[in-house]
Amino acid sequence: MKEGINSIEEAYSNAIKLAVEHYENFPVISFFMPRKLHKHIAIIYWFARVSDDIADEGDIPDGQRIERLDEFERQLGRCLEGKPSGELWNALRNTINMFELKKEYFYDLLSAFRQDITQKRYKNFDELLDYCRRSANPVGRIILQLSGIKNPECYKYSDLVCTALQLINLYQDVSIDYKKGRIYIPVDEMKKFGVNESSIASEKADNNFKDLMKFQLKRNMKMFVEGAYLIEILPYKLKYQVSWTIHGGKKILYKIIDMDYDILKKRPYLSKIDYLLLMLKGLMG
Repeated sequence: MKEGINSIEEAYSNAIKLAVEHYENFPVISFFMPRKLHKHIAIIYWFARVSDDIADEGDIPDGQRIERLDEFERQLGRCLEGKPSGELWNALRNTINMFELKKEYFYDLLSAFRQDITQKRYKNFDELLDYCRRSANPVGRIILQLSGIKNPECYKYSDLVCTALQLINLYQDVSIDYKKGRIYIPVDEMKKFGVNESSIASEKADNNFKDLMKFQLKRNMKMFVEGAYLIEILPYKLKYQVSWTIHGGKKILYKIIDMDYDILKKRPYLSKIDYLLLMLKGLMG
């Protein structure tokens, strides 16, 4: 039994190492989160990172990506049935059982990653929202559940924040995603503002493209404002974590504005100084 416990703890340690080494818009393991949750957050990140990499990294045919995701999903199923195929899966099962996490959230994430392979365009914003519902919102809900929060009102505001953050990530990567054959800006909104794919391909942010991005950012800011009500109903440290995250999302929006909405040639990102200032803002609420 002791050996099993040690192997799970080693798996958690490996997951923490992965989380620390990989760059994201915000540190995966945050100063604001209780230390006792760090390993559980890290193993959730391991699951999301590996499945996302299967869908997005490297240079392999889409068919092979689907096959690998299908196998990853089968491994998830075996994990949930109590037959994990490795210590990382064993650690994930331990976290899911300990906190009674909803299993559907993990399948939702895999569904979104599979969609990254199979769907290259989005007809309208509703389609994009559905993608965010599965690619981003489950993560926020899982963090709430790890913190012992299962309040539907919290879920509603968390979904707004997570969707807004996902959209920001998509704005940051418009040129990168286009080179991979994907566009996440709704087709009907591109047409409304007179933007075609050649503008993205040429990386020339003309006035039409800038107007399109102004529209996207205005809607995004509204999501942050509405989602910020979550801060008022959260306990202590998690309150500061969410505040910091929202401030960070807004900071990227402001960086896009400072770039005159030209996100096609340069990817906006947060610097170390930005992180420090955002931490201070997070502490102030």
